[in-house]
Amino acid sequence: MNAQEIEQKLLQGPYHQWLGLKVQSAGEGEITLLAPFREEWVVNAAGGYIHGGILATLIDLAADWALVAWTGKGVPTLNVHVDYHRPARGDLTVKAKVIKRGKLASSAEAWVYDAEGQLVASGRGLYATPAQVGAA
Repeated sequence: MNAQEIEQKLLQGPYHQWLGLKVQSAGEGEITLLAPFREEWVVNAAGGYIHGGILATLIDLAADWALVAWTGKGVPTLNVHVDYHRPARGDLTVKAKVIKRGKLASSAEAWVYDAEGQLVASGRGLYATPAQVGAA
């Protein structure tokens, strides 16, 4: 699937639409998403930084869709781990890559960068990839 096909499929979800996601690039097992800043994401008005739940969402989404770029089909999340590195502000870029392709489960990692290109969060997820969705 190319970036345009993935974005079309991704934006079928109302939550993904609300997030304003755009697929910048996609390849087999890799994806880069842009998440334009939304005021509703701010958790601390004085600090102006983005809630960690949004960052966790973006990590799960990007890791999951890196697998979709490979399988062509949705993959259910089994587990996600997130590390927060610094407060996030502004537009966010999320990069993800499949780490291990398995017959029953696959793993992928994701990194979230702020508008200045600084790493604000990273994580990894485990996703169900039964044989019928293309796992090798």
